[in-house]
Amino acid sequence: KEKEKMSDDKKSLAQIKEIGKKMENSISEYFFQANIKDPTTYFDWEYILINDPKTLNAWCMPGGKIAFYSGILEVTKDENGLAAVMGHEIAHAVARHSLERASAALAVNVGTLAADIALGGAISRTRNTVGQTTGMDVVQLGIFNPFSRYQESEADYLGVIFANLAGYDPSGAVQLWERMQEKMKGKEPPQFLSTHPSSGNRINDLRLLIPKVKIEYPKIQNL
Repeated sequence: KEKEKMSDDKKSLAQIKEIGKKMENSISEYFFQANIKDPTTYFDWEYILINDPKTLNAWCMPGGKIAFYSGILEVTKDENGLAAVMGHEIAHAVARHSLERASAALAVNVGTLAADIALGGAISRTRNTVGQTTGMDVVQLGIFNPFSRYQESEADYLGVIFANLAGYDPSGAVQLWERMQEKMKGKEPPQFLSTHPSSGNRINDLRLLIPKVKIEYPKIQNL
């Protein structure tokens, strides 16, 4: 908030806050139904809209601090698109994905070091050779990128659950990624090089998940 310029689009910010409030309740209901301790119990929810039309992004910090960049509004278009983004970003926080990534990185680095010593430096030599030849890190491509893509897919799934419980149309997530795919046409890297699933794969996965979500997690009445 100190470093970025806040948007003066009060209408969009009010809509984000309204969706957020419903999402807070739907998330608590999700964990109640699952008989799991609600990780958002002590969240201090806050929503801001950053004036940055070039950035197509949003994020949620552990603790419920949520930021949207004005650029993402070109892709969300409506409340269902906003709910899809918000549900996805909150899912990262409640699933503790940042902590998982840090733990995985530590485990892989320690394990790789031990194996490299046992193999007389063979792993380091391979990584260096491949890196010099292709500019790619085999550990990043083979371990970290797939793990990150898994977390993104998990956040997509939880996100549409949270949105549906809150009364928003989860199909908005499909439409969101269709618009994102069109906007990023020709700019998306091959999936194996990316920490995120491709837009096309996300669309296909969400189309399969949404009918199940609508049945298993119906809208909360009187939310």
